Amino acid sequence: MKIGIIGLPQAGKKNLFQLLTGNEVQERTGTPKAIPGSADIQDPRFDSLLAMYQPAKQARARIDLMLLPKIEKENIAKGDIFNDITDVDGLCHVVRAFEDESIYHPDGSVDPIRDMKMVYSELIMHDQIFVEKRIERLEKAIKKIKDEKQEKELTLMKRFQDHLEKELPVRLLSLSEEEQNLILSYPFITKKELLIAFNVSENMLGDDSLLEQAKSFCEKQQVEAMIVCAQVEAEIALLDSEEEKQEFLDDLGIKTPALGIMTGLCLKTLGLVSFFTVGTDEVRQWLVKKGSPAPVAAGVIHSDLQRGFIRAEQMSYTDLTEAGGETELKKSGKMFLQGKDYIVTDGDILNIRFKV
Repeated sequence: MKIGIIGLPQAGKKNLFQLLTGNEVQERTGTPKAIPGSADIQDPRFDSLLAMYQPAKQARARIDLMLLPKIEKENIAKGDIFNDITDVDGLCHVVRAFEDESIYHPDGSVDPIRDMKMVYSELIMHDQIFVEKRIERLEKAIKKIKDEKQEKELTLMKRFQDHLEKELPVRLLSLSEEEQNLILSYPFITKKELLIAFNVSENMLGDDSLLEQAKSFCEKQQVEAMIVCAQVEAEIALLDSEEEKQEFLDDLGIKTPALGIMTGLCLKTLGLVSFFTVGTDEVRQWLVKKGSPAPVAAGVIHSDLQRGFIRAEQMSYTDLTEAGGETELKKSGKMFLQGKDYIVTDGDILNIRFKV
């Protein structure tokens, strides 16, 4: 699963990408290109399991990120930015909310709500243009030869057109399986999930008024939003000791660093849940689509486990930590054997039994 980071020039995309991935982004000349990276999922449950099992090895789940070229008139006109967007599963739109006279704004003033809606309109417009062209082609084709499949698609495209004209994204349209298959290869940007990251200045930390201003828009469009001060958190990340980092975060009133908030919201946005495998040899976190049955989760670990799946020993993170360990959990009768129909839930701890 891959999240693309987008935004207007000088919004702080590069700072946020560097903060999340730990990779320094070098300035490049020539045609802007997407820059790949990845970030560890920050999950306090994983840290608790490490403390409980003291494993020889550990592996957090990771999420792939892509820093996309800035959204500006030239890139929009060429369409390059939209080509890059089609390669990701979801988007994080970084919106500038910090004031700094030394850093220009392409529109001359800082207005995060305006910028959020403007970029959103560009994404909607991209899909509108595609739909209009597709309708044109289908109508021409149907005039020449009547085709049932094309007529169905034309009806669907007109539904999309009406929907997009209301400034609503494709992902909010309820589609049948047949309709989903019709548009499978089409480059609809607003079919992707979206996360808004308001990049604020230090003095705005702890102030949720911006989230309140964006609330009605986010609810209508069904998008998640968060506050981050990328500059300050990037500086804190450079400190040597964890104690120093925590001290600065506490002083600033940052309860959960941006990496923790963003990776959590990315999982929610992409419809993923975490499950764990544990032991003194290794503690590992895995990601699977919400609603997946146990054999699919087993396949995330290894294809052989899915192919030869027999059953899964399952316990929940909450039950395990409340019991204080596996021995106590077994005594309480809260360790279960689950079959192929079991739906994996967030926080499950699984041990797969299989035979190939």
